[in-house]
Amino acid sequence: MAGLWQGKVPLAERLRPRELSEVVGQEHLLGEHGPLRALIEGGLSVPLIFWGPPGTGKTTVGRIIARKFGAKFIQKSAALATVTEVRQVLEASRELWQRTGTKDLLFLDEIHRWNRAQQDVLLPFLEEGSIYFIGATTENPSFVLRSALLSRAQLFVFEPLSLEALRILLRRALEDPQGYGGRVRLTPEAEEYLLRRADGDARKLLTSLETAVEALGEGEIDLPRLKQALGRKALHYDRAGEEHYNLISALHKSVRNSDVDAALYWLVRMLEAGEDPRYIARRLIRMASEDIGLADPWALVQAVAAAQAVEYVGLPEAELALAQAAVYLALAPKSNALYRAHGAARRDVMETENEPVPLHLRNPVTETMEKLGYGKGYQYAHDLPEGIAPMPCLPENLRGREYYHPTDRGWEGRIRERLREIRAKIRGEKS
Repeated sequence: MAGLWQGKVPLAERLRPRELSEVVGQEHLLGEHGPLRALIEGGLSVPLIFWGPPGTGKTTVGRIIARKFGAKFIQKSAALATVTEVRQVLEASRELWQRTGTKDLLFLDEIHRWNRAQQDVLLPFLEEGSIYFIGATTENPSFVLRSALLSRAQLFVFEPLSLEALRILLRRALEDPQGYGGRVRLTPEAEEYLLRRADGDARKLLTSLETAVEALGEGEIDLPRLKQALGRKALHYDRAGEEHYNLISALHKSVRNSDVDAALYWLVRMLEAGEDPRYIARRLIRMASEDIGLADPWALVQAVAAAQAVEYVGLPEAELALAQAAVYLALAPKSNALYRAHGAARRDVMETENEPVPLHLRNPVTETMEKLGYGKGYQYAHDLPEGIAPMPCLPENLRGREYYHPTDRGWEGRIRERLREIRAKIRGEKS
C-alpha cells in the first residue's frame, strides 16, 4: 500500500552494496582485472579521487573500502563543511594514527566546491599518510582540483550505469526483501521508461521507483500511471560546469557535420535543462561565421534573427526560432575559409612588424599632410572601368599575402572565381 516505507530508510540506502561483489556496474574499475579492485585488494596506499556523475557508486565504493580496512567512514561535503571542520577531522585522525596506528577514511564529497586555497589544507595530511582519503567530484578534476592534489592522488573515472546494470538494480529492488520483496510489479513498458529516465544514475532509478510506489501503492504499475506519478523529468545540468560545455560542444560539432537531427536534439536538451537561450543564440551566430561563412551568407542572417527573436519574445516562443536557425546552419554548405583567413590575418597582426599605413592610403586632410605625400598615388576605384585599381593595400612587408581561400562549396564557389580576378587586377596583371 502507499506509504508502506514512509518514515523508513530510503530504498537506495537499504539496497546499498556492502561488498565489492554486490556492486553493479563500473566493470572497468572493479571487474576481475580492474585497477581500483587491484588497489583495494593490494592495500590502499595513496589518496583517491573519484570522478563521475551522480548515482554511479562513488560513495558506495568509499564505504566498502572503509569497511575492508577497518576504518571509520567519515563523510563530509565540501558544499557544506568548512575548512575548519575538515581540519579538525584530519587532526583527530592524525592523533589516532600516531597513538594506535589505525586510520580513519575521510570521504570528501563535492570536493570541487572548494577553491584551490582551501584544498591546500589536505596536502600535509595526505603526504604523511595519517588518513585514508577519497575526494569525490562530478566535475572534471583537471579544471577544479589543484595540480598538487592531483599529483598525490590516484584518479578513477566512474561511468554512468548501462541499461543492463540498471536493470539488475531494478530487479533487485523489486524482488529483494530489503526492497519490495515481489509485492510491486512493472509492466515492460513502465520498466523501460524507468530505466531510460534514470540516465545512468542508480540513485535516480531507485528514488523514482520509490516515489511511484509511495504514490500508487503496491501491485502492478503501468506506464501511464508511472508517468503521472513521476511528473516531468528533471535534467542533469549545470550552467557553470563541464556538462554545459559538453552539450554546447555537441551542438556545435553536430551543426558543423551537417547532422540536422543531432543538432536539434542537443539544442532541445540544452533548452529543456534551463540553459540561457541568449547563450545558445550567441553560439549559433559564432557557428554561422566559423563553419559556414560566405559559403552561405544567409546563415549569419538566420542566426542573428534567432538572437533577436530571443530578445523580443523570450521563451518558450523563441524556441522554434532557435530550432529554425540550428536546422538552417546544419543544412547550409560548410566552409571554414573565413575562420582560417581571420586567424591568419590575426597572426600577422600579432607576430609581424606593424608597419605604418602606406602613404597612398592615408587621407591628406591638411596641406602639410599633402606635402608629406599623404594620398599620393591613390587611385579611386570607382573611376576605373572595372572598379578595381592595380594598387596594393597591405603594408610593404606583407605585400602579396593572401588570407582568404574560399572553397568551391555554396556561394564560395562563385566568390572564388571573382576573387581570382580581383587579385590579378590588384597585382596589375592583364586578363
